[in-house]
Amino acid sequence: MINAYIGVTDNQWFSLLKSQPDTDEVNFWSPSGKFFKALKPGELFLFKLHYPENFVVGGGIFAHSTVLPISLAWEAFGIKNGASSLTDLREKIDKYRKIPGDPYEDYQIGCILIQQPFFLPENKWILPPDDMPKNIVSGKRYDLSVEPGLSIWNQLKIARSQKNVIQEPAVRYGKPTIVLPRLGQGSFRILVTDAYERKCAISSERTLPVLEAAHIKPYSASGEHKVNNGILFRQDIHTLFDRGYLTVTPDLKVEVSRKIREEFENGKEYYKFHGQLLKTPKSWMDQPSPEYLAWHNDNVYRG
Repeated sequence: MINAYIGVTDNQWFSLLKSQPDTDEVNFWSPSGKFFKALKPGELFLFKLHYPENFVVGGGIFAHSTVLPISLAWEAFGIKNGASSLTDLREKIDKYRKIPGDPYEDYQIGCILIQQPFFLPENKWILPPDDMPKNIVSGKRYDLSVEPGLSIWNQLKIARSQKNVIQEPAVRYGKPTIVLPRLGQGSFRILVTDAYERKCAISSERTLPVLEAAHIKPYSASGEHKVNNGILFRQDIHTLFDRGYLTVTPDLKVEVSRKIREEFENGKEYYKFHGQLLKTPKSWMDQPSPEYLAWHNDNVYRG
């Protein structure tokens, strides 16, 4: 069984994102600050406009659900939040929260991370199933292998016949199958942050604003936006890692370069980490790839 969730979508959010070229990911936020549990990664999340438009108008592949401070959601996704600025994002969320907005409060919002979004041309918009109430607030999940979900699936396949409407394997002709999505940069950052339980993998620092998701093999060097190509570091440790003053061996031991002492006559703060085991995610799938670590040892680390 594979599912799709039809989520009630802010019309302005949809219109802004539809107008953006080459959007690889979006943040489908909710003002409630709650986790979304209706889908597994790789299943479909579909966008349905508010009544009276009341059409399924696009969607994408569900990757992750989390709760983030609004500032981090903006830093990670920018306009892919469906807002033109952080101020605009606050105004949109405050409208739904129905409470006076504090421009300095870094409140929590629910974030549903959608990859490879698609936006249907208006002549391909799809009516939602008859059993979906017009006044539904959030949305509803459907099994795509049986009615009424099957009809939605078949209409999506027809829409797929139009070039560049739906590009991912999850929505090709035939039976629906789960395909883990390619991550965008923002989603990579958030998934790595959550995989490491929002703690620096070396220092255990938990202050979220100073934590950064580092690529082991940079994207510019053909590294991928995959969690196993990422490590969560405190900002200064991230900088040292990127510049080769620090690395992690394939057996997950931290090594700190002698170059820090030679070049800066300093480094006591960092040499205390030398030989320490990296703190890794609980899921083996999210743990750093030995191949990526070996690449960093050989190509970036300064010894």
